[in-house]
Amino acid sequence: NLLLQVMDHGTLTDNNGRKADFRNIILVMTTNAGAEEMSRASVGFTEQDHSSDGMSIIRKRFSPEFRNRLDAIIQFAALDIQSIKRVVDKLVVELEAKLGNNNVTLELDDRARDWIAKRGYDPQMGARPMARIIQEQIKRPLAEELLFGSLAKGGHVKIVVGEDDNLELKSDPVLKELEHLPGN
Repeated sequence: NLLLQVMDHGTLTDNNGRKADFRNIILVMTTNAGAEEMSRASVGFTEQDHSSDGMSIIRKRFSPEFRNRLDAIIQFAALDIQSIKRVVDKLVVELEAKLGNNNVTLELDDRARDWIAKRGYDPQMGARPMARIIQEQIKRPLAEELLFGSLAKGGHVKIVVGEDDNLELKSDPVLKELEHLPGN
């Protein structure tokens, strides 16, 4: 196993005989093993603690030799709704930073933030699906407007939830009067 070579010897050798040095690193590994069991709903009227269920899956899936080489196993709790919304805000701010060269600003209303948070988070997958939602629902339509539409010269985009319960981009392009000024 490659990881055992790294953990035992601090080096990794590729097929060409080249060695990579792993002696002065901190290796962080993540897994979704046990996530489904930990997020399982309780039966009956009492709330059950399923946190130990995740460790039993880890014990079954990973060999004792591998687990013995780990310094720690840390179980993370599912994200709460406020944390999920902060992830949404972070991804939108990153997108807006990329749009800075195009003179485009973004605004996300509260309903749109809730919409993305609800559909972009899965207790078993975490917030990984959120990037796909932002790609499909915001970036693609935005790219069309940037290249061929009303945002070619910049503008402001407000992201809202439409009547059909899907995201809509409401763009306010750079004012037409500015296009006729010298230098534009």
